[in-house]
Amino acid sequence: MSREAMISPITEWLVERSLGDSDIVDLFDTMCQKLVGVGIPVTRARLFWPTLHPLFQAETVSWDRGSFARLEQFLHQDQASDAWNRSPLKFLVDHKLDSLRRELTGPNMLVDFDLLDELKEQGYTDFFLMGTELEGASFRGRDNEGNNGILVSWATNREGGFSADDLWALQKVHKRFAVACKTVIQSRIAVNIAETYLGDRAGGNVLKGQIRRGDGARTEAIVWYSDLRNSTSLGETLPPDQYFSLLNSYFNATAEPVVQNGGEILDFIGDAVLGIFPFSGEAEKRKAAEAAITSLDTALKAAEEINTERLSAGDEQFKFGIALNVGDVRFGNIGIPTRLAFSVIGPTVNQAARIEAMTKLLQQPVLADEVMAKLMPNHWKPVGEHKLTGVLEPVSLFAYDPV
Repeated sequence: MSREAMISPITEWLVERSLGDSDIVDLFDTMCQKLVGVGIPVTRARLFWPTLHPLFQAETVSWDRGSFARLEQFLHQDQASDAWNRSPLKFLVDHKLDSLRRELTGPNMLVDFDLLDELKEQGYTDFFLMGTELEGASFRGRDNEGNNGILVSWATNREGGFSADDLWALQKVHKRFAVACKTVIQSRIAVNIAETYLGDRAGGNVLKGQIRRGDGARTEAIVWYSDLRNSTSLGETLPPDQYFSLLNSYFNATAEPVVQNGGEILDFIGDAVLGIFPFSGEAEKRKAAEAAITSLDTALKAAEEINTERLSAGDEQFKFGIALNVGDVRFGNIGIPTRLAFSVIGPTVNQAARIEAMTKLLQQPVLADEVMAKLMPNHWKPVGEHKLTGVLEPVSLFAYDPV
């Protein structure tokens, strides 16, 4: 059987996978195993691509014969790492090459990169790298244009390395694989962007098709609303970079704990944080309340630690108030047809903002409504009934009392 006939089922399978909802790690793992199954002597393979993610600049799937493929993610860095700068991958990108081959043994041996030295020492005999440009994020930094797409490296430890037929087969499969990768990677990037800017639930709903104005649903939730103190004065007196630094420090303290404990941040309204702990039924309601309490403890501790660090560095400290309010909210799209926001609206949200405003008057960092206080009575002390702006009847408020 010819080599083309042997790899034809693999290329057809890749076309089918490009039409589905594939996982990039499973896709690469299965393809590598299929290549070995038809006699391509692949011992080591790596797939690399740049991504759009608030934490990670690039992702890699690593496969070694006898092991399952694994995903690795690389954090954003102001400067490229030494390993990247000295790699054959960067050489291929910088010189706009489609492929690069290095024989690691024999008369045509060329070992001109640190990575190849390591592979040769590990017993590899041949290295073959291919790149394909795709639309997406750049392999280089944010300020430099660079190739976009995937890089795939193949290595073997077979004596004599890859044959001409092996290289032809890898190139043939690579073209189909790049098509499948474009679909899968762009889907991953879409999820990253949606969840980063909208939150897990809202991002998921939007990707499922809830994109028309008015789309949404009612839900029960504990609403978390925090606001920065003296923000107008800080914004007017601090240089922009220092003010943004202060804002992000404040958001780290008051928003990150919500996400860490299963809640969702729906919006940053100027210097205010709007989050929710959704629930359905009494059992989930209790769990949501426990998550909110844990988030409060974490937020207050984080603020103290961050402010201590800022004080030591000579930076402005920040203060804030937090309100918790329990009730029904409308979760969905609001705005105009061509510019929408996915958020929560309703009296519960409005009242949470009014309760937070009372933290200034009552000199309490955290206040909650009576429903929240009854859910976790050991954590709250009454501070009386108070008239809230826009609310007809006085509302019983409770100050947080850490245990």
